[in-house]
Amino acid sequence: MAKRALITGITGQDGSYLAELLLREGYEVIGLMRRSSTVNIERISHIQERLTLVSGDLMDEVSLINVLRDYRPSEVYNLAAQSFVQASWAQPVLTGEATALGVTRLLDAIRIVDPEIRFYQASSSEMFGRVKTVPQDENTSFYPRSPYGVAKVYGHWITVNYRESYGLHASSGILFNHESPRRGIEFVTRKVTHGVARIKAGLDTELRLGNLEAQRDWGYAEDYVRAMWLMLQREAPEDFVVATGTTHSVRELCEVAFRIAGLNYEEFVRIDQSFIRPAEVDLLVGDATKARDVLGWKCATDFYALIEMMVDADLKALQR
Repeated sequence: MAKRALITGITGQDGSYLAELLLREGYEVIGLMRRSSTVNIERISHIQERLTLVSGDLMDEVSLINVLRDYRPSEVYNLAAQSFVQASWAQPVLTGEATALGVTRLLDAIRIVDPEIRFYQASSSEMFGRVKTVPQDENTSFYPRSPYGVAKVYGHWITVNYRESYGLHASSGILFNHESPRRGIEFVTRKVTHGVARIKAGLDTELRLGNLEAQRDWGYAEDYVRAMWLMLQREAPEDFVVATGTTHSVRELCEVAFRIAGLNYEEFVRIDQSFIRPAEVDLLVGDATKARDVLGWKCATDFYALIEMMVDADLKALQR
């Protein structure tokens, strides 16, 4: 019989790439979706007929128990969250409910229904925040600098707690920034590439951004979801940093993206103080040695190829 996997957050960037991977691996894929009058399934529309989409909510443990009982997955990937860092300042309580306590509800549902289910938690490099060491690995201490980062730390440690207390096969992937043409335009990489396309098309004359000196470790989302899957194929659950090990500034992101379109970023980029975070994270860069050595994982797409892919996709979308 084919393996069966449940993905929360299946309509997001990572959920769509993971669903494609699992289908290629022969899984039956169940997608958990929160009931809403405006559901966006654009990222999974090309595979929708091969998926089973069900209603459930990380705010409601009973709904999670019912889904697990009805569909009996062997693997659960928890990708759902309030995942936009900037929005977590405006909605800190909602962020905590979904991104922190939602993990507890799902882990507890697994404990109740079937403790043999293998569980993946989407942890985040934002947990490191004001970093103490560079680069960051699995042993680096956390110092989150946003409600989102704080909520992710809770989700990470409650996963460790359920693994150690109840013997669950529960692993966390501490993923550094991972992007793609499917990234939402509220995230800085896609905001830049989408902005470049609009300026190139004559639809806009400027792009307003916050801190251009912030540095991030940016990789390709399709590469990163394979690490998620590899974690749940191991006999022993563990936590892994997933990253490229290289860092680039927002300024360099702008320079590269505008150059691909034949433009000079300095003519169009404007600093807007409203996009500056109350507590900024200046430098994040990951050490994925453990993922490479234990999982055999590597990032196949570098920063420049990634940005070129995203700019080209946004230019073609506007042309259409």
